[in-house]
Amino acid sequence: MKKTSDLTEGKTGRVFLNFFFPMLFTNLLQQLYTFVDITIVGKGLGDNALAAVGNISVLTLLIIGFSQGVTNGFSVIIAQNFGNGNILTLRRSIAESIKLSVILSIILTGFSLIFLKNILLIMQTDFSIFNDSLIYGFVILGGLIITMGYNLCSGILRSFGDSQTPFLAIMVSSVLNILLDVLFIFILKAGVGSVAVATIISQAVSTVICVIRLLRAEGMQLNREDFKGDFILTSVLLKNGIPAACMNSVTAVGCMIVQSYINTLGVVYTSAYSVCNKYINFFMLPSVTAGFAICAFTSQNFGAEKYDRIEQGIRIGVMIGIISYLICGGIMVIIPDVLAMIMLNGHRTIQLTADFLRICGSLFFTLNFLFIYRSAVQGMGKPFIPMLSGFLEMALRIFVIVFFLPGIGFPAAAYAEVTAWIGALIINMSAYKYMMSDRYKIKKYS
Repeated sequence: MKKTSDLTEGKTGRVFLNFFFPMLFTNLLQQLYTFVDITIVGKGLGDNALAAVGNISVLTLLIIGFSQGVTNGFSVIIAQNFGNGNILTLRRSIAESIKLSVILSIILTGFSLIFLKNILLIMQTDFSIFNDSLIYGFVILGGLIITMGYNLCSGILRSFGDSQTPFLAIMVSSVLNILLDVLFIFILKAGVGSVAVATIISQAVSTVICVIRLLRAEGMQLNREDFKGDFILTSVLLKNGIPAACMNSVTAVGCMIVQSYINTLGVVYTSAYSVCNKYINFFMLPSVTAGFAICAFTSQNFGAEKYDRIEQGIRIGVMIGIISYLICGGIMVIIPDVLAMIMLNGHRTIQLTADFLRICGSLFFTLNFLFIYRSAVQGMGKPFIPMLSGFLEMALRIFVIVFFLPGIGFPAAAYAEVTAWIGALIINMSAYKYMMSDRYKIKKYS
């Protein structure tokens, strides 16, 4: 297949980094347009509109995170089949993933739209931002099938070792999204719902680009036989996809509960927390990307039973995490006030944001390492361990915010984050070490 990479062959460092960097640029562009998007909202529509988008973003993390977890889980099986050279099973696993993704997206969309208003009420959303949150949520969640389509197609391409096509897709959609934001807000004077419309249109374009690439892939043109029902294959895909989805969702539930507690403090705190999350998401990009690369790299090599190569890939991932911590964590600790002033206007909101970023930046390496080791465990086909770590993250976030918010205030949200990162890291790192041990390998093949 053209533009695909067999990650089981060649010099590990070169193969890994050639796969990693196009994905890094992809994720940087994706976050760039999210960053510009929220900046345009804040500067063009005000802090309340920004708070509304940030408030609903925690909910979309739950729903879209679930769908992304499902497609990432499917991609692990696809990558393992690619690694062991089983083309027939590979084609059928792709076809089955498409069917399951369509069904799940319809169910998730219906559930989200029906209960959106009630969920916003449960989150104690402030009255001043309730309508904007509702409008933005209806548009974003109404386009869930498009979002899930992109996640599946880009995940399949990564399973094939193709990280260049998703980069092209995001590059095009990012430019389009920014242009549409400017058109809708500054020229047409539209409200916050138009920002969501711009996002969905841009995602649709990126999905089309990925679909075109997949249709042109040699030997991967699916036929009617590939789409025939296969209970065993469906079970394998769901066994890997659902735990990954649950991991994302329970993590998001913890964030939603933290958000609900922050909302009780007022819109100023909601705005600050929204911006903090945007920066965390931006600065974790190198390690998130390394995690995606590790997952595909581990999946292919696990399918090919090349364990030494997996360990080499992990060492590269850890180095990326260290470098990312020194740069990104350093920025968060040294100039958090400057970062806050880029998006926000109010003095108090800027101060709250800076304090949060300084705390998280000091322990940012734990989040970086979490992405590396959790992705390795997922790539080796053990999704239940990351899922359990997701439950631990949720529990730790809730514990810290409930017991420390009354005493120390807004910084409790930052301590909730770092505590969750450390707990999840311990579980996933321990699981990886055990799975790479001789004892586990003997047990696996005995």
